[in-house]
Amino acid sequence: MAMNLTRKILSAHLAAPARMIPGEEIQLKVDQTLTHDINAVMTYLAVEALGIERTGVETSVSYLDHNLLYLDYKTPDDHIYLQSVARRLGVHVVRPGNGIMHAVHVARFGAPGKISFGGDSHTPHGGAIGMLCIGVGGMDVATAMTGLPMRLKMPQIIRVNLIGKLRPGVGAKEIILDMLRRNGVKGGLGKVFEYVGPGAASLEVGQRVTITNMGAEMGATSSIFPADEQVRKFFKAQDRLDDYVELLPDEGCDYDGEMEIDLSALEPLIACPHQPDNVKTIREVEKRPVQQVFIGSCTNASYSDIAKAALVFQGRHVHEDVSCTCGISSKQIYKALMKDGYIDMLLDAGVRLLELACGPCCGIGQSPATNGVAVRTSNRNFKGRAGNPTADIYLVGPESAAATAVMGTFASAQDVMGEDVARLEGICDPPHYPIDDASIVKPLPVEQARQVEIIRGPNIAPLPVPEAPQDHLTAKISLKAGDNVTTDDITPASAEFSSMRSNIPLMSQFCYLRYDPDFSKRARALGQSIIIGGENYGQGSSREHAAINPMYLGVKIVVAKSIARIHKGNLINHGIVPMVFDDPADYDRLDMLDELEITDYIEQMRNRQVIIRDVTKNFEFKANLELSDSELEICVCGGQLRFLKKRLKEMKGER
Repeated sequence: MAMNLTRKILSAHLAAPARMIPGEEIQLKVDQTLTHDINAVMTYLAVEALGIERTGVETSVSYLDHNLLYLDYKTPDDHIYLQSVARRLGVHVVRPGNGIMHAVHVARFGAPGKISFGGDSHTPHGGAIGMLCIGVGGMDVATAMTGLPMRLKMPQIIRVNLIGKLRPGVGAKEIILDMLRRNGVKGGLGKVFEYVGPGAASLEVGQRVTITNMGAEMGATSSIFPADEQVRKFFKAQDRLDDYVELLPDEGCDYDGEMEIDLSALEPLIACPHQPDNVKTIREVEKRPVQQVFIGSCTNASYSDIAKAALVFQGRHVHEDVSCTCGISSKQIYKALMKDGYIDMLLDAGVRLLELACGPCCGIGQSPATNGVAVRTSNRNFKGRAGNPTADIYLVGPESAAATAVMGTFASAQDVMGEDVARLEGICDPPHYPIDDASIVKPLPVEQARQVEIIRGPNIAPLPVPEAPQDHLTAKISLKAGDNVTTDDITPASAEFSSMRSNIPLMSQFCYLRYDPDFSKRARALGQSIIIGGENYGQGSSREHAAINPMYLGVKIVVAKSIARIHKGNLINHGIVPMVFDDPADYDRLDMLDELEITDYIEQMRNRQVIIRDVTKNFEFKANLELSDSELEICVCGGQLRFLKKRLKEMKGER
């Protein structure tokens, strides 16, 4: 039977026979896991709590790449813990200074046909090399590291046929912004976008990563390209040809849907505040004065991205009213750019070079000014995402970002370069990258690993574990949230807040700080409570703290019109039961501090529909539990940690 690329990879990793029907749960064997420093402490605390001696997958990697601004002792303490626990568990450590996790993972660990689970929503970055990469919460990474099969709802596979050729000054960012313009921020829910066609074949890996990385903004399970000649060239440039295998969709294979994009018809695009699907052409957007430009992030900091931006800057200078910074995605890309003279072009233009880290993308440094306008090549422009909720964030490609920095307002490369823009067409990824893995710490042999002392600083608090639900629940509504609430709204991003994430008692005090400053105090006072949400509740980052903090504050249930995939999984894992309104109109009938009651709760949960009584207003409404059998059992157990301990105990008993 002819199969598309995604189904090929999934079928090769099935842990049990399955029909692979979209929406039905399948169980997968995972090859690789990856974590980053500001989310990983919770992951490894969970692994420790499970009593696992060593990672149970082929390759696990711990990246120290997000919060490298050591404001106080908290983050360096976290890094020491993460390095010591990795040595104990047989996990690779990529030390600070080597680059952003997704760029490094594709270059040094990823391989076609593998499946990875990563504790970051932009894990699908790796789909650029024909690998199926899925972003999940930290507890799911911990589960994968036990070696147990992982649950996944079989996605729809959507064929995205790319035809034509990109024009100079138009890049991969335009392709993914066009996808967002068409599909919206929740249009990818339950889907994998598989990019094929002659236009796809023309894109290098450095371009493909932008598309697969930012597919997360559509809510997609993942995005993927074939492992073709472009991928072979990339592996050759990495001195890793032995890890390359050709992996293509079969001729005549089926898909669950199809789209087509003519690359030659695209023009420079810009995502306007405060959602990445609010996309317009640069020529039609109102020309506002810009105070800040950031070029980089995991989304747009490949060799060709930075080289093209440098050519736009060549012979020009950053506008006097603009602060322009650049964050290159890895040390090897930095060195290649330096050898070829592009770093000099950036410095000569007045661009400031940042550390090789995530940084500004997740609000760690380079916060915009009060009511400021910032233009970025990163992936998200949610309110407050960049560290300042009063700022307006716009998203563009690197060529347009450089042009904007020169002009002081939104501009394309052609606006600055004129006919010279044709020079950008000749830029491509290098035939060979500098290879230096000295900053990658390899796992110790098992016997040596057992002798490693795990070092915990005073900021690392125990992982909170929720209680199992009771058969009768009475709780008030602690928050009524609107549509598209993000995990940044729930757990704010910044260097300061990121350093608190290993200490839930401390971090929980700032839960919903920018969205509803009184939430934490109110939830604590209520003891236990329920959150009501609108559409696409919990979109954005994979950070499971957006589930752990409310759980710690006593939240038992989230009832929303719809819930984003990764956040829904995090709620389940940490003992908050996710529900959706049977009738979305019931949302309007509920108000903050209404008292809600559920009787025969466990039995109703098993029926996957719960009748909730609003005691305050004396009416009833229905909420549905859109859960698989295993997800339901996790909810009944009181979260993934209790469920896993029970399962591992049963398995030991069987032996």
